[in-house]
Amino acid sequence: MLKTGIVRRPGKNFADGLTEAGLGTPIFELALSQHENYCETLKKCGVSLTILEADLDYPDGNFVEDPAIVTEHCAIITRPGADSRKGEVVKIKEALSNFYTVIEEITAPGTLDGGDVFRAENHFFIGISNRTNKAGAELLSAILSKYGFTSSHIPVKGALHLKSGAAYIGKNNIVIDSVYKDQPEFKKYNVTVLADNESYAADCLYLNNHLIIAKGYPKFKEQVLALGYEITELNMSEFQKMDGALTCLSLLF
Repeated sequence: MLKTGIVRRPGKNFADGLTEAGLGTPIFELALSQHENYCETLKKCGVSLTILEADLDYPDGNFVEDPAIVTEHCAIITRPGADSRKGEVVKIKEALSNFYTVIEEITAPGTLDGGDVFRAENHFFIGISNRTNKAGAELLSAILSKYGFTSSHIPVKGALHLKSGAAYIGKNNIVIDSVYKDQPEFKKYNVTVLADNESYAADCLYLNNHLIIAKGYPKFKEQVLALGYEITELNMSEFQKMDGALTCLSLLF
């Protein structure tokens, strides 16, 4: 069971962050409201939250998933692939030091975003993307192996991060964007393929036997309800405009 979470509020300059979504400028007040609803949902799922204040030096800083990866054995500070985000790791490391005595780090020439990494039980899938290079993925695999985890590397297709198109939702179930339907590493799981016009919904959050999904994707909702999940839908419109989604906004351990 995941009991602890770290989140960071969006700053007033949230709209100055990196995005290729092409969905328009986010509305700051609405983003704050959506973030508050997100935090309340995590709490209802049994998570005690540390809520960090906005850091105006880093407009993307509310996406706390990218600067770190957390496990029950250690925290791993990443080296984000976008130069404008590399400095985010300093304060995230400070926050994690309140919970972890063992903190590992990804070092140059490796780059790695946490959004390119998802865990299925004791196995980690690591995406190779524009933000995560081969050196970063290999460094992460080496760190994880020290703690008894296995890993594999997946080329990211058609999106910013691996988690933009794939998620493990417990019970041996994986949900994926159709671009990954022939990915051999996913064949041993029960795979749910999303409709092409609902690919954003692939970034969903399985938390303590509860599944949190983005609102507005009725076909995906039907798919996961058929699998027997208790679900909560959250409006993520303003974070979607900034290439963000459900898993991006928290570190959970």
